[in-house]
Amino acid sequence: MGLIDETVTTFYDKEASFAEDQIKSLKKQITQLQQNIKNKTVDTSQNTELQKLVTENTKLKHRLTILKRAISNLSHSHTPRDPTRMQNIQEILDEIFGTAISSACPDITDPPVVITLSNNAKFGDYQCNSAMQISNVYKQLGKKVSPRDVANKIIENVNPHELIEKLEVAGPGFINVFVSKSFGLRNLTTIFTHGVRPPPYKKLRVVVDLSSPNIAKEMHVGHLRSTIIGDTVCRLLEYLGHDVLRINHIGDWGTQFGMLIVHLQEKFPDYLTKAPPISDLQAFYKESKKRFDEDEDFKKRAYAGVVKLQSGDPNFIKAWQLICDVSRKEFQVIYDRLDIKLIERGESFYQSRMNEIVKELEDGGYLEEDEGRKVMWGDKNDGNIPFTVVKSDGGYTYDTSDLATIKQRIVEEKGEWLIYVTDAGQGSHFHILFQIARKIGLLTDNIRVDHVPFGVVLGEDKKKFKTRSGDTVRLIDLLEEGLKRALDKLKEKGRDQVLTPEELKQAQESIAYGCIKYADLSHNRHHEYVFSFDKMLEDKGNTAVYLLYAYTRIKSIARTANFDDKKIEEVAKNHTISLDHEKEWKLAKVLLRFPEELDKVTKDLCPHHLCEYVYEIATTFTEFYDSCYCVEKDSSGDIVKVNHGRILLAEATARVMEKCLNILGLKPVAKM
Repeated sequence: MGLIDETVTTFYDKEASFAEDQIKSLKKQITQLQQNIKNKTVDTSQNTELQKLVTENTKLKHRLTILKRAISNLSHSHTPRDPTRMQNIQEILDEIFGTAISSACPDITDPPVVITLSNNAKFGDYQCNSAMQISNVYKQLGKKVSPRDVANKIIENVNPHELIEKLEVAGPGFINVFVSKSFGLRNLTTIFTHGVRPPPYKKLRVVVDLSSPNIAKEMHVGHLRSTIIGDTVCRLLEYLGHDVLRINHIGDWGTQFGMLIVHLQEKFPDYLTKAPPISDLQAFYKESKKRFDEDEDFKKRAYAGVVKLQSGDPNFIKAWQLICDVSRKEFQVIYDRLDIKLIERGESFYQSRMNEIVKELEDGGYLEEDEGRKVMWGDKNDGNIPFTVVKSDGGYTYDTSDLATIKQRIVEEKGEWLIYVTDAGQGSHFHILFQIARKIGLLTDNIRVDHVPFGVVLGEDKKKFKTRSGDTVRLIDLLEEGLKRALDKLKEKGRDQVLTPEELKQAQESIAYGCIKYADLSHNRHHEYVFSFDKMLEDKGNTAVYLLYAYTRIKSIARTANFDDKKIEEVAKNHTISLDHEKEWKLAKVLLRFPEELDKVTKDLCPHHLCEYVYEIATTFTEFYDSCYCVEKDSSGDIVKVNHGRILLAEATARVMEKCLNILGLKPVAKM
């Protein structure tokens, strides 16, 4: 914040403090007068003085609200205009109209500021729809003011701004806002001078919990959504400048390890000196589970094994590490293919921390006895069940582990924003977890916490996605199938005839993994979605294939004009982006929304908004390309004219699109 902002804030603070003091003084006088009237020590004719004080008090309260809002705007507004990045138009309009509405309607406390994107260019680019709501507020106050009159009054109070070309009142009181081309040109030019930079945010320490498979079990389609959605959330927040810790909270502890270790020791007694051949952990798990269910003696040995593992017996720890390492390698194959970066921190990491949190809860008097268990409630009145912190046998639970986890992330990691990406079925669990964390003082108002739930993946029969034999679909099989189908698609289009083997492989992987990710991300994560390779590999509509092809086609325009990156930078210094044709300006206005679209996803952590936006870029570009020649050739195919301004607009489109695709975890390729 600059010196001027600090001076203005100090002034507002003093004004607000003075107004608060006046209100306190007036309150005392009013209370005294009311007491005197009650005691009949004051004649009721003196009530005019009381009314005068009450009116004065109301005015001061209103003045205080305006002052506090002004201070809040100053302290929460982004840094003054940064010439190196695109500005958030929605945010600027919120500020412009917030100030104008406060000036136009000083007798309304906290009036609504409603700015929306226009869906018809005839009615401007944005709309302020506050007038109708404000007219209703006046009606409740006993004043009759039409929405159109309110709208005109607001326009009178709008200060001139480079963003606004013109304003007009339409219909019952909508204010249509037209964005100026000079503002658009200046903002889009920053793409060539400084790159596609993120909007400015205060840097936060963010801890994201994603993926979370279980040791000794293969990753299946159920892990796909947490991994993909969580990765995109991380990519977005990293791009915005936050310090993001990506945690893979794997299931690497618990009673099942007694069963697995004893089975390992008995099947491969030389496991300490010779690595056992347990690469097929799924089969190994099924074998040990069968013995556990059918053999009582084995079950007893398995339970004894859990005790030895938890007490730190070196042979049992070694066997546990062997099993974990095999799983890790399998997980890593998936993560490498999908380009997912994670820090593993399994449940074992929190063992000692569970003892600490249980002691704290006991010392604080938070735990209640319940049939031998020790439980803790979030809020008894909201119909939820309590957390089981200690089982009747003295053992800990998933609840205990998550309490230790949230404490570690706040206290040790200094997390200022915690995000948990899991299936929607765990919603009530996290609701109680956050309630308890607030109750014991871990979660404060300064820490943002989000559970990011998602619906299940369905097969094309609209039932839970399974193999034909009814088994859960293995993630590695899904990726292999994607690669096969992507290659078939490329060969069908004859791309294997024009691409080098390396280019073909890059295109195959870009499409295969991109289509699996995008099919997930383009659906509202709150809903279930139907997994269909046929649909996700279509090259029309809102699919990864369509977008990756669109990006490649846009990039090819500059190549057609024989422009490499160096030449484009040179052109950008000597020419301006062309915005004269209506389709050029339409495309430019979509690109200008980049900062506000990112802001939207940051608020609700729903990546489908970004998918819809990048699809809109692609379709609007097609409209532009069909109407506006970038490179003109004669009948023999020789270039006769290159429109430099349009080449720049196409390149700006490619760069914004590429940034969106990167955030979504897709890898666009130059040739496809």
